Amino acid sequence: MPVELHGYRYSVYLRIVAMALLEKGVAWTHVEVNPFVSPVPPAYLALHPFGRVPTLVHDGFVLYETTAIARYVDEAFAGSSLQPRDPRERARMNQVIAVADSYAYWPLVRQVFAQRVFAPASGRAPDEAMIAEGVERSAAVLRALDGLASGGPHLVAGSLSLADLHLGAMMAYFTMAPEGGSALAGHARLSAWWRAFSASATLSRSDPGLPSP
Repeated sequence: MPVELHGYRYSVYLRIVAMALLEKGVAWTHVEVNPFVSPVPPAYLALHPFGRVPTLVHDGFVLYETTAIARYVDEAFAGSSLQPRDPRERARMNQVIAVADSYAYWPLVRQVFAQRVFAPASGRAPDEAMIAEGVERSAAVLRALDGLASGGPHLVAGSLSLADLHLGAMMAYFTMAPEGGSALAGHARLSAWWRAFSASATLSRSDPGLPSP
């Protein structure tokens, strides 16, 4: 049953799915798609009508939207479950994922990381005003996530879940910026989780590196 993962190698959302596949022990073929280059290839738009990334193709079954893909990977393949059985823990997992998507992605990744780290690596000057805005906006996000974190090595309950993968991909980029690391340090529960998750083999194996200018 061949698995293809289409998407931009530096995308946090591609990395989320890649980590889910790694955790389930699933081999896949990566098909590079850069959604920031116009026009998006017609062949990719045939898979994803909105031209975003990633898209999973599994034995002819096409699926886009990261949360749907991650849940499918967890349920379609053997291995330890990445979704808690307890309804409250499962709800908390979904809540953390929603907070990450709705409130964390833009300031942590698109503002702080993209400008402080990715722009210089790509040969561009960082936008300091955007970085400052991202740091300011991240404060409320980190405070909320710190309140939701379990205080242990996993965000929810006692085992790895999709919440760890989802937020972990974003936090990996955010903490590459000095401002990100400093901001996180003020939140004890979230920091305890990140110390554990940042040392995981799955995070390391899914690291795309940085572009060369």
